[in-house]
Amino acid sequence: MEYKVTTRSEEETIELAQNFESEKFPNMVICLRGDLGSGKTVFTKGIANALGIDETITSPTFNIIKEYEGELPLYHMDVYRLNGKVDDLGLDEYYKKGGVVVIEWADMIEDYLPDERLDIKFKVIDEDVRVLVIKPYGDKYEEMCEAVL
Repeated sequence: MEYKVTTRSEEETIELAQNFESEKFPNMVICLRGDLGSGKTVFTKGIANALGIDETITSPTFNIIKEYEGELPLYHMDVYRLNGKVDDLGLDEYYKKGGVVVIEWADMIEDYLPDERLDIKFKVIDEDVRVLVIKPYGDKYEEMCEAVL
C-alpha cells in the first residue's frame, strides 16, 4: 500500500514527522528520497524534536552519520556522497542498535536497505508545498502508517 500526504509548510512536514515518531519502536528505519531542498532534513528535524533532542539538526552531508541522544538514539545519515559504497559504514549494526535510523538519499544505497522499513519520497510542488509518497515495508510499518495517516 502507498500513501500520499501533502504538506504546505515546513511546520506541517515537521508535524507529520512527529506523528510518525509517536509510533516509534527500536530499530525503526526511515528512508528518505527526494531532490535537494525537498524537505528530507526538515522531516528529520521533526523526528528529532519529538525524540526530545535539543541539538540543531543539519544534514550530515560531510559527516555521513550524526548520532543524537534522545528518548531513543537517532542515527541521521546522508549517503549522497558515498556513490553506493557503504561497505565500511556498518549499516547493519546501526539497523540493530535500538534507535531510529533516518537515511537521506536512501535511493543511492538501495541494495543495503533492510527489507522492513518506511520509504518516503518527497516531491516538490512549489516553494512551500510537498507531496510525500509513503510506502511501508513490513507489518510494523504498515501498522504505523495506519495509526498515523
